[in-house]
Amino acid sequence: MNKQIVRLGVGLMAAYLVLFAQLNNLQFFSADELNAHPSNSRPLVADFGAPRGEIRAADGTVLARSIELDDGAFARRREYPLGPLFSEATGFFSFDSGSDGLERTWDDELRGERNALEDGLRELLGGASTTADITTTLSVDVQTAARDALGERPGSVVVLDPQSGAVLSLWSWPPYDPNPLASTNTAEARRARSALLADPSNPLLPRTTRELFFPGSTFKVVTAAAALDAGVVDLDSPIFATTESYTPPLTNNPLSNFGGAQCGGPLRDLLRRSCNAGMAQLAVELLGADPLVETARDFGFGSVPPIELPDVVASVMPDDFGADLGRSVEVAPDLLAQLDEIPEVPLTDDIPSLAQAAVGQFDVKATPLQMALVAAAIANDGEVPSPHVVQSVVDSEGSVIHEADLDPWRRAMSQETSIELRGVMLEVVESGTAQSMAIDGLIIGAKTGTAQIGADIESTHAWVIAFAGDRVDRPAVAIAVIVEADQAVGEQTGGRVAGPVAREVLEAWSRQR
Repeated sequence: MNKQIVRLGVGLMAAYLVLFAQLNNLQFFSADELNAHPSNSRPLVADFGAPRGEIRAADGTVLARSIELDDGAFARRREYPLGPLFSEATGFFSFDSGSDGLERTWDDELRGERNALEDGLRELLGGASTTADITTTLSVDVQTAARDALGERPGSVVVLDPQSGAVLSLWSWPPYDPNPLASTNTAEARRARSALLADPSNPLLPRTTRELFFPGSTFKVVTAAAALDAGVVDLDSPIFATTESYTPPLTNNPLSNFGGAQCGGPLRDLLRRSCNAGMAQLAVELLGADPLVETARDFGFGSVPPIELPDVVASVMPDDFGADLGRSVEVAPDLLAQLDEIPEVPLTDDIPSLAQAAVGQFDVKATPLQMALVAAAIANDGEVPSPHVVQSVVDSEGSVIHEADLDPWRRAMSQETSIELRGVMLEVVESGTAQSMAIDGLIIGAKTGTAQIGADIESTHAWVIAFAGDRVDRPAVAIAVIVEADQAVGEQTGGRVAGPVAREVLEAWSRQR
């Protein structure tokens, strides 16, 4: 009898050990394979319906949240109370389409996977997982003003604090509503996704951070910064000849001023009147490619800005202007007579492209975010701030997971040069191409841009970059606006088209301070 009991006990123990081993194999070793099996949708359904933290504006307004459902396969779905207004930043969280924006970059924190082991133990004991809430730097008032001012024109608006890098607004038109993508009706969500992908205006593309445009004359402040830091000019000398075009070496094709206008004078006037001929001559005959390329890189061209959003692209500054031909560029006699030293700028076989690059054309391309950072660097004594849209991340236990890094991203120019450029940009608003931006009670400096998109295409991008505040030595906000080229509109200038958009946004910013 005892032998039978022993045998039964051994058998039960063996069965238990096999069961234990199999359970551990399923739970720990085969879990990933089983979860990923095409026929197993339960993990996906559970994941989509799991608790998830909120995304909020700077004032606490909820931009994204999860709401509980009473029936159906999913326990919860994601909701975006303000619809398309903040889709550029929040992105979406979709069962069929994945995620984008902050929903993607902060997915682990929002779902609580940061403390997966700790959360697993807590849930076994009946507690809740530690999801986290994100508080952004975004302003509902400024974002609304950007939407209203731009209207239904393809384009973008970026507004940020030039000292801290906190982004107040990221707006592009056309936007999209993330709510249909987050629907628990998967057929409806797929139809919404397909419609957005089929839309030729590409509303799913966040233009502020992922689209590149010719910056046009807004780039002239980068060229000016390079020239001032290199010491080849100052704001008041030399004097460039008044002309309607400049023909670089090795070509017979002139680079004309906008509209065939006549302009010239010192650097101060070249910027105030946005003079293509003078800025191109400055770059080709006095500055050269290397200092311009280096300064553009110091501003951030060629690097991905450290903003907490996915797939941000680097702006482009070309660095190849052909082979060195072994001699220097000849300086025009009227300029040469004004110089104490003869500059030795290398002549390269593609130097006409340098003339184009100096005025924001050729292969120079920038995101709206990058051009806002250019304005911010001038406002911030030459330092480019670290752009960020996340102010803090706090989990459900009250622990601070993340706080914004307020250290500068890089230095673009000397403090002295930034002070000089701020003064010139004030003049652009007072008596230059950005007079449409003047606002009583605000100190505003700006640089307009009109960017051609092709030699035989009449339509142009309209740009403006600017800073504003109560103190010229410490501007409180920086902005970049682009109204994209539209064949139905044709030629549009930065001062006439982009300037009024920036003005409306700055007025809204001023009211909500």
